Amino acid sequence: MSAFLALLKRDLVLSYRQGIDAWVVVLFFLAAGILFPFAIGPEPNALMRVSTGVVLSMAALAALLSLDRLYQGDFEDGSLDLMVLGPLPLELTALAKALAHWLSTGLPLLIAAPLLALMLNAPSESYGPMLLALALATPALSLLGGLGAALTLGSRRGGILLTLLILPLYVPVLIFAAGLISRSLLLEDDPTGALLLLSGVDLGLLAITPWATAAALRQALR
Repeated sequence: MSAFLALLKRDLVLSYRQGIDAWVVVLFFLAAGILFPFAIGPEPNALMRVSTGVVLSMAALAALLSLDRLYQGDFEDGSLDLMVLGPLPLELTALAKALAHWLSTGLPLLIAAPLLALMLNAPSESYGPMLLALALATPALSLLGGLGAALTLGSRRGGILLTLLILPLYVPVLIFAAGLISRSLLLEDDPTGALLLLSGVDLGLLAITPWATAAALRQALR
């Protein structure tokens, strides 16, 4: 457990020293979301209908920005080889990396989401369900992103490949998150099923992706 926490602390410290990356993710999230009123017009009701969907979509795209560096730096300087040979199982290493990515990227997006929702004229009653959906969806995005980063590690134009590989996997997570929001806003509908479904996706990915990511890392290091 101490090795897991040490790796998590190390990645968070590195992310903190490169704090500009976290700001770029948040600024992209806000700037890209603000473009939608210019595309669909400033009509308040139109913005209100798409606001939560825009927030979810922009969060998924913003999470992609830092994924290509998740393992690349450790791969280039040899740190990844030491991690493979270290006492911490590679599966837990992958989990620590995904957790560090969520803490440095997903959590800031979660904090910035109400600001973007306000700019998009989202209804006030949607803030709670939207934050709950993001809180459940962003860990899944980090877990899937870690797997994609491992699969494209060492490849040429890995960033493009990573985007093409991960975006289709993000779609079901976004659909379930949007379903949770819409069901929460309908008074006659019960959001419990959507909540359990999205939570089940998180648990399923938590059980599968560390093993798949570790296998991809071993393959990349051969």
